[in-house]
Amino acid sequence: MRKILSVLTALAMTATVLAGCAKGGAETTAAPSETETSASVTTAETSSEESKAEEAPEAKALRIGSLKGPTSMGLVELMDKSEKGGAEGSYEFTMVTAADELLGKIASGELDIALVPANMASIIYSKTNQGISVIDINTLGVLYAVSSDDSIKTTGDLKGKTVYLTGKGATPDYAFRHVLKANGLTDSDVTLEYKSEAAEVAAILKEKPDAVGLLPQPFVTVALAQNDALKIVLDLTKEWDAAGIEGSGSLVTGVTICRNDVLKEQKEAVETFMAEHNTSAQYANSNTAETAALVAAAGIIEKAPIAEKAIPYCSITYVDGEEMKSLLSGYLKVLFDMDPASVGGTLPADDFYYLP
Repeated sequence: MRKILSVLTALAMTATVLAGCAKGGAETTAAPSETETSASVTTAETSSEESKAEEAPEAKALRIGSLKGPTSMGLVELMDKSEKGGAEGSYEFTMVTAADELLGKIASGELDIALVPANMASIIYSKTNQGISVIDINTLGVLYAVSSDDSIKTTGDLKGKTVYLTGKGATPDYAFRHVLKANGLTDSDVTLEYKSEAAEVAAILKEKPDAVGLLPQPFVTVALAQNDALKIVLDLTKEWDAAGIEGSGSLVTGVTICRNDVLKEQKEAVETFMAEHNTSAQYANSNTAETAALVAAAGIIEKAPIAEKAIPYCSITYVDGEEMKSLLSGYLKVLFDMDPASVGGTLPADDFYYLP
């Protein structure tokens, strides 16, 4: 949190300056013929049209940032289409590896739209004085419990087990403990061993096949590829939904946010992006082989075969409007109840959710 706040306060606003130029004309001394008169009129009309064109503001490309991971995988078809000049809208894409870098760019005005972790959207909303809105959910749950222990069929079967996971006090930790509580388990029923990164959890699973690891995609697919004995024993999103706690929404991983000044000034362009984002997400789920090739080319996952196996488990989606609000607000309420700081100290107001 301290890291994010320092990024947001340290970055300065930047601006660009556009320069223009004007054209001159020529005069004639001979009496013009009918043909010459026609040509002069045409030239005058053309000059007038060119002047108007020069005075008209150029359409701005939307600057879009995303994280290197599942939240970007539903966007790669649009990225490819845009690069080839086939997109309806005009876009500039940036991909980064750290969420605080992405949020810093939104706060400083370097980006117009960003695909960010769901709780981080709430934090940036608070720290920018309600300066952003969520326009869609792009990724649902990507967390899975992995083990070779065939006895694990439900969350209740984790009682007495040790679960290895990353990020104590981070959203995967909160999500997992919510699922445990919803199934009548407490921290004393399940031993939680925290590691610094997902690769470390995967290494433990390789050494101890009977251990249980909580991993996000695509680390799950990588771990399964390295050890044939491992399998997915629990889908945390399904376990969350199965708990049936009213008002808890769903397990939301990634959302798309837009600066409110951009929404005001370029509403039509933003809604065009939303439509194209929807199409791109659908393409990812329907054309996994082609999307996997694009994911590998973008450097999100190194090898296309692994990407192809991971995509069906990445919960790539597109949800906007009232359904988005319902799912996301419930999820943020769960996090808030566990630790208010995880969502920026307070729950967002209704204007956090863009409802076109």
